[in-house]
Amino acid sequence: MTFADHFDTFHGLPVFTLPEPGGEALPAAGDVAWRLDCFEAGEVPFPELWRSFTERVPSREVRALVVGPWWEDEYSELRPALELIVADAARLPALRALFLADVTSEECEISWLQLTDITPVLEHFPLLEELGVRGGDSQGLGEEPLSLRPVRHDALRVLRFESGGLPGQVVQAVGACELPALERLELWLGTAAYGGDATVADLAPILAGGRFPSLRHLGLQDSESQDEIAAAVASAPVVARLESLSLSMGTLTDAGGEALLLGQPLTHLKRLDLHHHFLGDSMADRIRAALADGGTEVDLSDRQVPHRWRDEEWRHVAVSE
Repeated sequence: MTFADHFDTFHGLPVFTLPEPGGEALPAAGDVAWRLDCFEAGEVPFPELWRSFTERVPSREVRALVVGPWWEDEYSELRPALELIVADAARLPALRALFLADVTSEECEISWLQLTDITPVLEHFPLLEELGVRGGDSQGLGEEPLSLRPVRHDALRVLRFESGGLPGQVVQAVGACELPALERLELWLGTAAYGGDATVADLAPILAGGRFPSLRHLGLQDSESQDEIAAAVASAPVVARLESLSLSMGTLTDAGGEALLLGQPLTHLKRLDLHHHFLGDSMADRIRAALADGGTEVDLSDRQVPHRWRDEEWRHVAVSE
């Protein structure tokens, strides 16, 4: 998978990229998700772009913010840009959604995005309802990798991490957070080669379900351990309250499919997303048949075939580099 395009919508709002200063009329501050992109703004440094944004747009009315490339020349870490946003939290009282790193693969590969500790976002925006993060700096180029500290946040409804290698520390911290309003959680776990060192044991607090009583969608995706995750999900208490479940984008094989079939019933789900998988035709048919009576929508698209090299089979996740 590549990120060929930037967001068209975010948090239910059309995305509008702040243009260079000029004669163009700007939309009402609360009618769009504002996207900040140092390239589109004339290759200016992010501090200058942020100042332009807060001077030209009534920041107290801004509901959603999308951060695109925050560097104007060579890649740089996110921390200084995020510090500016957090420092101005009082000027953004209506902010309900933030996405960090709406960056295409042509601009920067996901594994090279240099992120930081994102905990201050949750600490300084207590009314935030949606937070999305792309990247993780698995190449070790930044001063610090993507990280998170356990926090309590009473308003957050959507939390999404897109990564080719999500650090196990982040997964552990998510499981230790208290998020009573959280309805949707999506984790792209990735591969060890790109920093994805989370284990199934790290997922145990999430699968137990006690921290997130409002959870209705769970995505544990893009993993090279997708079969093990499927086996853990098959008996996980959290599944009973879900409306949708995604184990997509990873290396799911017939072993993982069998675990799902032998586990707790999934017929209460409205949707089961298994796209980008390595299931055989027979197993795919069995999964469809098992869920057909309940009316569950099952996505088994994008079937993959293992690569063979020196008599070994190799399987790949959808997003790594």
